[in-house]
Amino acid sequence: MEKTFFAHQLAIYASYHRDAGNRATHFIGIPAIMFSVLVVLALWRLPVAGLAVSAAAIGAALGLIGWIALDRTIGSAMIVLVMPLLILAEWIARHASASTAWLVFTVFFVGGWIFQLIGHLREGRRPALVDNVFQAFIGPMFIMAEVLTALGYKHDLKAVIDHGRPDETTR
Repeated sequence: MEKTFFAHQLAIYASYHRDAGNRATHFIGIPAIMFSVLVVLALWRLPVAGLAVSAAAIGAALGLIGWIALDRTIGSAMIVLVMPLLILAEWIARHASASTAWLVFTVFFVGGWIFQLIGHLREGRRPALVDNVFQAFIGPMFIMAEVLTALGYKHDLKAVIDHGRPDETTR
């Protein structure tokens, strides 16, 4: 069977996240950071086909397309994570002041990073994105892959998540 680019990237990410406590902090930190970025991007409206579309909606769509291109199942499941975050971000951008939106961004962005850095301090390993910034794109997929494997799906990625070895993952 053929190895995938995604499986290799997931293995790299998993190798930086062997400690269960570190991995747990990412279930809070990653969505918090994603949400914070969506809140700020939701403040900007761009004309698309005669409509004012937020940069958050465009960014979320591009992210989802990228995740689906890497792995259809996990990418599609990311919709379940991204849509509520996007809807709430859009609501904040439309109903709160810009200063409130920036405060929400700051709290969630800094808080999300604090959670993750505590996990990395616990594990004694720096974040994967320090060595490869593309790993920031893989992080959300990693937590979704963990959820799906725990639910009995994506058996092909279980070894990669559990052991962080791309050589054990196949398509």
